[in-house]
Amino acid sequence: MNVLFFLKPKNEVILVDENATLRQVMEKMEYHRYTSIPIINKKGNYVGTLSEGDILWFIKSKKEFNLEDSEKIQINQIKRYHDNKVVKVDADIDELLEAVKHQNFAPVVDDRNIMIGIVTRQDIIKYLTQHQK
Repeated sequence: MNVLFFLKPKNEVILVDENATLRQVMEKMEYHRYTSIPIINKKGNYVGTLSEGDILWFIKSKKEFNLEDSEKIQINQIKRYHDNKVVKVDADIDELLEAVKHQNFAPVVDDRNIMIGIVTRQDIIKYLTQHQK
């Protein structure tokens, strides 16, 4: 079994561009009920993962903050404390399990480092529980 078995293709993944505003990201995360979201650049490379915690620490560091401010702040200005570990498309299942053991999803990249999708911890657990003997 390989990574592609569990892959959710990029066109089915909610993600954000590295130049998105904080307001855009917060609205996407709220709408989809996500606690973190992958960030890509214009070339399609995985840049990192922005989490609710990153956003909260950023807001805490500001003396004053309101929702209007969030429309002027690009997410590349926000310090990320943890980026999800990337898994190559040809990785073995052990590498995949190691990645999702510590994060909700693993971004999957091809040999050109272009993000092609994600594998979620939830999908792996679902598969394992349905196929246990």
